[in-house]
Amino acid sequence: MSEQTTGLRADAPRQTADAPLFSTAAVVASCVGFVLIGALQALYGPAIPAFRKEFGLSPSGAGLGLSAHFIGGVAGVLLFDRLFGRLGNRQILATSYVLMALGAAGVALAPSWPLALVAALLAGLGFGGIDYGLNQLFAVGFGHRSTAMLNILNAHFGVGAILGPALIGVVGSSHYPAVFLCFALANLPLLLCLGGVRDRGPQPTSAPRTAGESGALGRSLGSVLAVFVTLYVLHVGIEAGVGGWEPTHLETVGFTAGVAATATSVYWLMMTVGRFLVAPIALRFSAQAIITVSCAGMTVCLLLATVPGLAPYAYAGVGLFIAPIFPTGLPWLNKAAPQARRAGAVVIAASMVGGVAAGPVLGKAIEWSGVRAVPLLLCCLSALCLTATLWLIRTTRTR
Repeated sequence: MSEQTTGLRADAPRQTADAPLFSTAAVVASCVGFVLIGALQALYGPAIPAFRKEFGLSPSGAGLGLSAHFIGGVAGVLLFDRLFGRLGNRQILATSYVLMALGAAGVALAPSWPLALVAALLAGLGFGGIDYGLNQLFAVGFGHRSTAMLNILNAHFGVGAILGPALIGVVGSSHYPAVFLCFALANLPLLLCLGGVRDRGPQPTSAPRTAGESGALGRSLGSVLAVFVTLYVLHVGIEAGVGGWEPTHLETVGFTAGVAATATSVYWLMMTVGRFLVAPIALRFSAQAIITVSCAGMTVCLLLATVPGLAPYAYAGVGLFIAPIFPTGLPWLNKAAPQARRAGAVVIAASMVGGVAAGPVLGKAIEWSGVRAVPLLLCCLSALCLTATLWLIRTTRTR
């Protein structure tokens, strides 16, 4: 009797360890969570006219709302990375959803612009925790299907980024408080689904190494991580650069403002479609192959965008090819640098920094070269992404 009891107790931890990281309901709730963070990020821009009118702001002053959101996002990624492993997954995600809900409600109800910026920073903290937490868990939680599931998860971010501005457009920017409040309330039901998230995820393990091997591996990991960060910063810079400058470039080469705006919407739509499309492809091809094709296709499309008549279609192609890079790179990073526990946080935070830095850096380059050079400038960055990818393939294969 005692032997049977001992056997049952020995099996219990194994059953817990082998349990799925997400239940079906938790997967659906995670996708809804990414719709919400996509919508939140996209709400600030359409609300700028109302911010300016209500608080008497200049354009640059009103733009600080999104900047505060991104600063909070970077801080959220780094903070929750520190807590990852110390706190359970459910507690990290629950705290992030609550922070995002409180921040969004604060933006809606703030009586002054400084308080609204503090609220945007708070919402950004929650945004960063959800972005980092779910990306990290999806990267390790589905085995060989992780790349496909990450693309599906991040595709829902694009769905939110499309729906958020559309909602503001329907109700009018003057009603932005109601939209932010509805968004805040929509976070709360997701807390009920966190019971389907396993509280402790699988941890990477590695064999013992000698001191010399550890030193060489540390240097190699440092180089690999640095190039991954470069890849993420550059590709997010391209993503933000096309989204921000495509309308101006198209109008400069002769298209109407309406056509330019529609083409930019198609670009964002193709990013979302691309992530859904690559999910089944990721079950058959490696992350390295997918990212190589993505960078090469993106480079060709940006080169074609220098031809005025092809530019709107070429930018749509850029959206399609750039779509898989962010989600597909995370499982590759986890395999290439399993000992670097903070690698995922570093590249996600770097991607946010890349999105913030892209505007002023690209703007200065355009001042020197002119608006017509936008696709050529972005093409150079894309070629660097391709170079970084090929270097990573060669280095990680050698290791």
